Parts: sequence; C-alpha cells; structure tokens
Amino acid sequence: MNTIIGYVFLGLSLSAPIGPINAAQLDRGIKNGFWHAWFIGLGAITADIIYMLLVYLGMIHLLNAPFVKAFLWMFGFFVLVYTGIESIKNAGVISESELRGSGSTLTNSFVSGFLMSLFNPLSILFWLGIYGSILANVANTYPVQQLLIYSGAIILGVLLWDVTMAAASSIFRRFLKASVLKAISWLSGLSLIGFGFYFGVQALQLLFFH
Repeated sequence: MNTIIGYVFLGLSLSAPIGPINAAQLDRGIKNGFWHAWFIGLGAITADIIYMLLVYLGMIHLLNAPFVKAFLWMFGFFVLVYTGIESIKNAGVISESELRGSGSTLTNSFVSGFLMSLFNPLSILFWLGIYGSILANVANTYPVQQLLIYSGAIILGVLLWDVTMAAASSIFRRFLKASVLKAISWLSGLSLIGFGFYFGVQALQLLFFH
C-alpha cells in the first residue's frame, strides 16, 4: 500500500511544475469554470496514457527519430502559440464569464489539452525517462498486474493534480476582480506563447543545426 501511495505522489509531483497544461487549465478555468479546466487535464492525461503504452510496447524509439521530433516540436509550436493568442484575445470576456463563459465547449477543452500534451516532445522524453525507468525496475520484479496497478497510481496522482488546478482556477474566477482575472489570463496566454516559441526554436535547431 505504501508503494502505491508513493506512486500516487510521484504522479502529483510530475504534474506540479508549471507548464503549458497548467497555464491552459488556469486560463480555461477562469474563463469557463471547473469542468473546462478539468477537461483540459483529461485530454492531457489521455495523451500521457498513449505515451505510457508506447513506452511499454517498446515503440518509443520511433518517436526519437530527428524528423519525427522536429515535426512534433513544430506542431507543438503552432498549437501553443494559437492557444496563447486565443487566451489573450478572449481576456476581455472574463467580466461576463460569470454569466455565460466564452463559448468554448468541453470537447474543445479536451481536444486542446490532448493536442498540447501529444505534440509536446518533452512528454516523450518525460515518459521515456520516468516511466521507462519504472518499467525497467518493476517489469523484472513484479507480474504485469502489479505494473498496471503502479501505472494506475501514477495516473491517479496526475488526475488529483488536475482536479486541484481546475478547482483553484474556478475559485479564482468567483472571488477575484475582473481586472485581476484579465491579468492572469494575459499571463497565461503569454506563458503559452513563450512555451510555443521554445518549441519552435527546438524544431529549427533540430532541422537546420543538428
């Protein structure tokens, strides 16, 4: 039981550092409330599970090919910059968000989180490094059922963090003034654009300077 709790905390700690998903959750939660922020997280988790499966099936090395990585960096650049610009553009609707939100659907939120995580090469390196090492350790010692339990514990930790972020953003939405919410939305948008340009630089380096 202690081991399972340890893996839940691992999932929590892996999700906590600020990144594109956290910034997007904060922004979407402020504009549309808890469920939209949570669905961003659910989309990201779906992409994470895909990468976990790829690591488990030993197919992750295909994604480490320079051309594939460059494509992922570049697509991630477009997804994050587009999302960041949308965040800044829609900052003005926050004063009305208590009444009707900004017109985004739960499906849009889910797809946005999924694409952000799926086309993030850092996710590949992240799961290859973290989950790959867990896999190497557990697979040699425990049966497959145990590996599934530990993998589920990591995902549960990530889910708990997503619920926390969604709750925090919806609380901000209720109690902070519209001007403060707009400022947070601007910062979230700029953060996403910043991550996007980082991805773009990585793609250019891989294509032209590798």
